[in-house]
Amino acid sequence: MKRFLVVCFVLMFVSVAAAAEKNLIEMHKNAGKMSNKECLSCHANINKDVSLNKKFKTLHRTHLESKLSTPKKCANCHQSVDLREGSSAALRKQVDPQLCAGCHSGGVKGAKVLFAQ
Repeated sequence: MKRFLVVCFVLMFVSVAAAAEKNLIEMHKNAGKMSNKECLSCHANINKDVSLNKKFKTLHRTHLESKLSTPKKCANCHQSVDLREGSSAALRKQVDPQLCAGCHSGGVKGAKVLFAQ
């Protein structure tokens, strides 16, 4: 029993230390200035996601693979990321719709117009 408790304590300590090493809020403070490499070092699976309807790409794949936007940066859309409790971060609202309108209201030639001017 003592050995089990020691192992549990060590595992708990290691996981707390690892979490303390990566302060996620601090890491995301300058999200708008991060490179894709920095974003994808943690969020690499974003390009593997599939939409519910297989005929359509996810928004991330559509935008990152688009020939219209250059440079293709995560930060083009995710200029800020708020992970604080109560910030709606869990609701996947980390993109300001005004940023979408910048391209999708006729601002970028070839981008599908989704917003009225």
